[in-house]
Amino acid sequence: MRGGIIIPDTAKEKPQEAEVVNVGPGKLDDSGKRVPCEVKKGDRVLIGKYSGTEIKIDNEEFVIVREDEILGVIEK
Repeated sequence: MRGGIIIPDTAKEKPQEAEVVNVGPGKLDDSGKRVPCEVKKGDRVLIGKYSGTEIKIDNEEFVIVREDEILGVIEK
């Protein structure tokens, strides 16, 4: 008998496409050195459906995500 979990396609999280509108200076590594972001303003990226934190500024909705939550960059 085999064990495991089977997740149907309808229950899988689908990634969402998003445009990077701004980036921070990067995160600090264990030694305190700043590691710059690899994505830049204008990049099209894929993020998980439930990634990040949703905020609303001047009636416009944004999602703030950490760089490690980005699944990939879409080539132009």
